[in-house]
Amino acid sequence: MTALDPAGMSALERRYRRLLLAYPRQYRSAHGDELLDVLLESAGPGRTIPAFKEAWGLLLGGVRSRIVHQATGSAWEDGLHLGVTAVAAANLAALLPYAGALPLWTLVSALSLLAILRGWARVAFPLTLVTGVKAVAISGGWQPFDVTLLPVSPGPLANRPLFADTDPFVVAGAYAVVLLGLAVLASLRRPPRTRSWWWWAAVVAASWAGPEWMDDGSRYTMSLSRLVVEAAAFGLAVACGYLARDHRWAMAACVYLPVGGGDLIAHSFELSRQHLAYAGVLVVLTVAATFAPFRQRRHCLD
Repeated sequence: MTALDPAGMSALERRYRRLLLAYPRQYRSAHGDELLDVLLESAGPGRTIPAFKEAWGLLLGGVRSRIVHQATGSAWEDGLHLGVTAVAAANLAALLPYAGALPLWTLVSALSLLAILRGWARVAFPLTLVTGVKAVAISGGWQPFDVTLLPVSPGPLANRPLFADTDPFVVAGAYAVVLLGLAVLASLRRPPRTRSWWWWAAVVAASWAGPEWMDDGSRYTMSLSRLVVEAAAFGLAVACGYLARDHRWAMAACVYLPVGGGDLIAHSFELSRQHLAYAGVLVVLTVAATFAPFRQRRHCLD
């Protein structure tokens, strides 16, 4: 006899229900009980742990279902919002290691990202504007709003002063992309959808300055942690576009790519083969994300 917990649920059913959490809430509400009944009926007698093949299949099916569920509504509107979110997250990641020296401006940048994640474009616009003005001023050595001791010393996450390796035009371009995107999103009839809280984890990972990559005497070094975050995000864009047959992730990659490559352009005369290789990886992944939905459609028609 299968042991039951106080709620009358067997250990196997409880574990199946945990695996079904991989699926979106709407899917679980519509098909969760039916799928659970099938799983329990097909399980062997006395089993208390799902078979590995079943568990893996449920996790993969849940992830795919969540991706396909995201491909609803206007692809270009959602892709623009996703790209704006990515750039805003990168802007916050640039400030986060210097939160001790710039607590107010780091907080304003975080509030701006929060508003973007919640789909509040009109709230995010002024927050992004004032943060952008301050960030560009720091990169250029100016003093708007308040007096800031320059250069801005880093905290534990970084080892160089703020914007030491970048150009004011690059910083201005990153914030301009967010502001233009927010202006378009604010003019739409429907507000953007809310985004996952996992964006905050990506911000922390991208803000860490070490370990450094391209340290072979190059004046312009890049953080390996940021490279991993960016490459993983672009790879996810390819996978999501392939599975959902949708271009919103490709559009987001196209919005972020010029911003992410801004520093590479500014340091074009001192790039190593590693810099060029990494830029090539991002370009190839962006192209792959653009064509992945077409490939999936052709595969389905064969």
